[in-house]
Amino acid sequence: MVQRPLPSEIPDLPGSYLFRDRHGAVMYAGKAKSLRKRVGSYFSKAPATRTQAMLEASDSVEWIVTKNEVDALMLEYALIQKHKPRFNIRLRDDKSYPYLAITRSDEWPRAMVMRGKRKRGTQYFGPYGHAYAIRQTLDLLLRTFPIRTCTDAKYGRHERLGRPCLLYHIERCSGPCIGDVEAGKYQRYVDGLADFLSGDHELVVDRLESEMTRASNRQEYEQAARLRDQLNAVEKASARQEMVTKQPDDFDLLAVGEDELEASLAVLTVRRGRVVGRISTIVDKVEDVSAGELLARMIEQLYGSEVPPKAILVPELPADHEVLQSWLATRRGGPVELKVPLRGAKRRLQETAAANAAEEFARHRLRRQSDHNARAKALRSLQAALDLPEPPLRIECYDISTVQGTNTVGSMVVLEDGLPRKSHYRHFRVRDVQGQDDFASMEEVLRRRFTAYLAERELPVEERGKFAYPPSLVLVDGGAGQVSRAVQVLEELGLDIPIAGLAKKMEEVYLPGRAETVRIPRGEEALYLLQQVRDEAHRFAITYHRKLRGKGMVDSVLDDIKGVGPTRKKALLRQFGSLKRLRQASIDEMNEVVPRKVAESVYAALHDLAVVSGPREEA
Repeated sequence: MVQRPLPSEIPDLPGSYLFRDRHGAVMYAGKAKSLRKRVGSYFSKAPATRTQAMLEASDSVEWIVTKNEVDALMLEYALIQKHKPRFNIRLRDDKSYPYLAITRSDEWPRAMVMRGKRKRGTQYFGPYGHAYAIRQTLDLLLRTFPIRTCTDAKYGRHERLGRPCLLYHIERCSGPCIGDVEAGKYQRYVDGLADFLSGDHELVVDRLESEMTRASNRQEYEQAARLRDQLNAVEKASARQEMVTKQPDDFDLLAVGEDELEASLAVLTVRRGRVVGRISTIVDKVEDVSAGELLARMIEQLYGSEVPPKAILVPELPADHEVLQSWLATRRGGPVELKVPLRGAKRRLQETAAANAAEEFARHRLRRQSDHNARAKALRSLQAALDLPEPPLRIECYDISTVQGTNTVGSMVVLEDGLPRKSHYRHFRVRDVQGQDDFASMEEVLRRRFTAYLAERELPVEERGKFAYPPSLVLVDGGAGQVSRAVQVLEELGLDIPIAGLAKKMEEVYLPGRAETVRIPRGEEALYLLQQVRDEAHRFAITYHRKLRGKGMVDSVLDDIKGVGPTRKKALLRQFGSLKRLRQASIDEMNEVVPRKVAESVYAALHDLAVVSGPREEA
């Protein structure tokens, strides 16, 4: 447990502070107006349960002084994003919300549904609660703004063929791949779609109505009918974006439902008075915080990577809302107001959002009860079954995948607190083992992983990677042979980490130094947890093995074909990606990549139409 530092050692200045465990991993990151008062408060009174758990898991505390509170807030956000501490409140899946995006940096911009990290040169709209809602809206809007939605590879293929795809024929694309639309007109489509998604519906509707009237006056009735259909599509899409204020206001609205363990956060994005995006997510309350402090944490994470609007409506103001507003203004490059709506349409909208958040949270709580209890029970049960010194909060499982000793790979998957930590998964391509030797392959994988751990352990904490922290339990897929190799590796490296093996046949657990296996009764949560991580390691290994084997099969087939050298082989792989897709391709499609005679040779070889041999040519 971390020891209380002397008050005289802690500066009475603003800054951020970190609690670390004995391995240097960050357990908690915070900010303070006065580091001396804030850090000292953790030790000055009997802490709450979750705070006590954080102190017991920590081994040291350190701090970084900043110029002011705003800088401390910015530093705290950066530290949380970098280290993802266990005891900090974090949004779940905060990068997975779907957005409708327009790739503005492309020569011919594309509309698409995107998740994950934002990219430069791409304009985003949303976020949305469900991807299908975006696709339905986009399908309606493409009648009016027919910009491309195809991938770059598909666009390039049709551009080379000189033939458009089906979307062009059903008037959902204007055909830039065949030069059927001028760049200026295409740009107007892109701008019109962006204006509509930004909430500026009236401008789009007025333009379509005026164009329809002019076409009718010119007796161009087919064009007028086409514009009428486009107008109907826009009005249908507009109906999907609910009008919530009479004025064209821009703001985000936050609502929360909570209990002692978790909270439900609902966010409505309102632009020009219309709801253009909405999300709902669950938050783990691993800190003891008030409702205002919880909102402050959520605002930090929501707008740490997003540009905030002019106004953010909240059910109550955080205690340090002035500092938060200054930080938000820095993020936006202009003033941002945090306020509580007291009356009118915005107040009613706040109440509706709060009711929705409470209802969503009630449904989640019913699901959570069984899930949370099952994970806690499984970890306690596993600790007892395997006689572990502490609950296995971090389990690493290793598996080997090979076919007759070729393309041998290993996998490492990680469970933390009973949940997959996919960002810590790793593949290993076995290099030093010849032929099929699962024991030696497992030894190589474990040696490389824990040698990397020892190397990173010697680095300064800020420079350590994801191999820098040891597991509470090493699980290998296999029996006594795999376990003995794991023990040998860890003993040679001087590491004392519990090891177990899970055999597939009888679901028996092998432990070092025990002649008898451990049989965990079927139906026990501990066995289910071991099976879950073992099966995930197997899936992860075999997926990578199949990828390498597929690439190797393509390489071996192409190596025997006359006229296919390294350059042409690389071009074919880039275009088709796999042996299956290459075999499905026609000679004409191959001819887009390689000369006609070579394409015929490749087609013949893949379909056993002829035996093709002879010296290879360099492309």
